Amino acid sequence: MRQEVFIKKFSKTIQEGNAAVFAGAGTSVDAGFVNWKKLVAPFATEIGLDIEKETDLIGLTQYYINYKSGNRGPVNQEIISQFSSPGAETEVMNLLTRLPITTYWTTNYDKVIENGLIKNNRRGDIKRKIDDLAVSRPDSDAVVYKMHGDVDSPDEAVISKDDYERYSDKNSLFVTALRGDLVSKTFLFVGFSFEDPNLESILGKVKILLGERTREHYCIQKQVLEQDYDDQDDYLYDKIKQDLKIRDLMRYGIDTVLVDDYSEIPKLISKIEEEYFKNTIFISGSISDYNENWSEEKVKQFCYNLSRSLVSKNYKIISGFGLGVGSSVINGALDEIYNTKYRHVSEHLGLFPFPQHDDGEKSLVERWTENREQMISEAGVCIFIFGNKLDNGEVVIANGMLEEFQIAKERGKIIIPIGSTGFAAKEIFDAMKESGDYSYLNDYWEILETEEDVIKVVNTINEIIEGVR
Repeated sequence: MRQEVFIKKFSKTIQEGNAAVFAGAGTSVDAGFVNWKKLVAPFATEIGLDIEKETDLIGLTQYYINYKSGNRGPVNQEIISQFSSPGAETEVMNLLTRLPITTYWTTNYDKVIENGLIKNNRRGDIKRKIDDLAVSRPDSDAVVYKMHGDVDSPDEAVISKDDYERYSDKNSLFVTALRGDLVSKTFLFVGFSFEDPNLESILGKVKILLGERTREHYCIQKQVLEQDYDDQDDYLYDKIKQDLKIRDLMRYGIDTVLVDDYSEIPKLISKIEEEYFKNTIFISGSISDYNENWSEEKVKQFCYNLSRSLVSKNYKIISGFGLGVGSSVINGALDEIYNTKYRHVSEHLGLFPFPQHDDGEKSLVERWTENREQMISEAGVCIFIFGNKLDNGEVVIANGMLEEFQIAKERGKIIIPIGSTGFAAKEIFDAMKESGDYSYLNDYWEILETEEDVIKVVNTINEIIEGVR
């Protein structure tokens, strides 16, 4: 599947609340953790086997436990030694846990997913063993299913042939939960090997139950490239095998997205985030001084119509309660929400009022900057309107709006300046037009600079946003 198609489809799934992630060992490598092969390499050496010749690592671990007369203590200790790094994190999981995805599955023993959730101010409900499935953590933002166990309980980790053979009986509720999620959610498999017998069995049973009606899922894999091989025969063999595996995964409804290098995966996830946030629009503006072109009543009408129109098209509005602007933006959004959106306010309106006092640790200016960064981080599109304030009785440009523009520019947001409203918005308009960097506005510069008809400006904004989606 082409990357651009995957980005649009999976971001839409996130917006609909139906996305899930299945993270494999590859998502933890950047945190310094070993993959499975390196984990069991010491076992192979001790029992006289060459790890480079072994492909059945589950069987190899079982041989080692047999060699130790059934004592898995050394295996438990190796799990603790290799995966006990409390603060470990990776870029990929930090990005994936920043997205509003509520279901994460993993075969990893480490705490990289949990740490990603904490870093992103989210509470995880962690399911490490069967007993955890019976209780729910209050106010959790996401559920993490650790179907192969956790470093804190190495004796229950799934690693040997015995563990796999008993899995369906011992962990039947995990199997049932995963089957249910595979039916009801769209999964992104990342850093994962599809050689895991548990997953292969579960995917097979889901296929039997649903036949050809399996849900669409995605996996990201590194493409087999000739430049990575010294031997042409090895390259051709691995290329053929990858093509066959991709076709086989399609039997389970899993489309493969190929990248040339593992370093591309964070960039790909970032593009999903960008696409997702295009549905969220930050309206930046303030006004204390009106004029004959933009009277107080007309400003209120414009802000009201703009926000109501955007919500009617299922966008989410973010507002910081800008003086002279915020109330009308909020009222327009709320009227549309209460009339047509089943009163689901949080889905269509996000409010970030500015703090009015310092907290003893940070100055008020620092807290305002943090508030601006938070608002803009959650938006994909930023609209700039008006932008003046009174300073000692004098009308001046709203420097806070200019700061918001700089943040939006640095973060690569879609920026729409309504120059015809004047003040900071006009300064932002002039800077953008002069830069020549905003091709999506090429057909709109004139109308953005001169048009003052409320309906025409609102329609133009909607047209620009539709064009960049």
